[in-house]
Amino acid sequence: MLGIVLLLLALARTACPSPASVASRRAEALKKLLEVFGMEDPPAPPTHFKQPPQYMVDLFNTVANADGVTKNPDILEGNTVRSFLDKTHSEEMRFLFVLSSVAKNEKILTAELHLFRLWPRVTDGPKRHHFCQVSVYQVLEKDKPDTPGGKKLLAARLVSLQTSGWEVFAITPAVRDWTEDESSNQGLLVTVQGPGGSPLDPPPLQFASGRGHHESKKPMLVLFTDDGRRGASLPTASFPDLKPQAPDLPARMPVPKLSRSRSTRSLDRLQPCQRHPLSVDFEEIGWSGWIISPRGYNAFHCKGSCPFPLGENMRPTNHATVQSIINALKLSEGVSSPCCVPDKLYSINLLYFDDDENVVLKQYDDMVAGSCGCH
Repeated sequence: MLGIVLLLLALARTACPSPASVASRRAEALKKLLEVFGMEDPPAPPTHFKQPPQYMVDLFNTVANADGVTKNPDILEGNTVRSFLDKTHSEEMRFLFVLSSVAKNEKILTAELHLFRLWPRVTDGPKRHHFCQVSVYQVLEKDKPDTPGGKKLLAARLVSLQTSGWEVFAITPAVRDWTEDESSNQGLLVTVQGPGGSPLDPPPLQFASGRGHHESKKPMLVLFTDDGRRGASLPTASFPDLKPQAPDLPARMPVPKLSRSRSTRSLDRLQPCQRHPLSVDFEEIGWSGWIISPRGYNAFHCKGSCPFPLGENMRPTNHATVQSIINALKLSEGVSSPCCVPDKLYSINLLYFDDDENVVLKQYDDMVAGSCGCH
């Protein structure tokens, strides 16, 4: 399907018909391409320059190369990672994350609360301790979170007072509640106590809030989900080698003698099946405003002939081998020679802003032709 979409885009760029016809073709092609990416409409670009969370940028660089091609399909849990910034902008340790952009068909695999631990306050009290107990609660009653039934414990552990940096807490049950019933989302409450649960006033440990701290340190919710969109047509391998395939000739294939008058198209038909570049430029398509990375990628495409006899370097299936024999010996009418098609596909990853200006990392299967063969 991707090949058809890219062909439509190419026609929209090069066709000679009226501007209205070209615009119509382009709109149709872009709509089909959006369907490949699981969207009805492209997200609106952020209203002002917005820096994506460093965690999401680092995660993209971990799972994908510069072109977005997946390094190893086992690194990412699920196929979607969503990040949400706190909406309370409060100095208190109450946090609220709006999850309206999570699709109904997305399965919540893991949910994490990311808090940036500031350097501890210098007071007389905390010198007795090297650690504080940090507890994360799901708020059940917005106006009475401190009552016995007003909150539910999600995570608790000792946190060092000697350093600063990110702390991550698993809060999956709360997020599953919120996605099933949006009205139940009353936010989170974080408390800081002494190692034995004793009160500390003031608490020596503080986390960066949504107000008064740098964008890169704001509280963040990270969801790992799976939307069920999986490619199952061809095998996907780890760490793809995306160098151009060598144009080796199949075994015992006669080298054609070409006259100067032969057209380039005829020459292409006589070339053996191999992989060729196919650039997808998101800026040219008009999507650079909301896609953070990559700026584009090489989808590759397969082109060339599959003549009899098929050599092993043509990666033929058994069916293709039989078909080539039937075609060569004219044993049955209407049987064509095998086709040059992708026999290995790789996924790509997009890092982008959604309609709510949240940053999303999404993996799409079967987007890059890894190698070509005769089928």
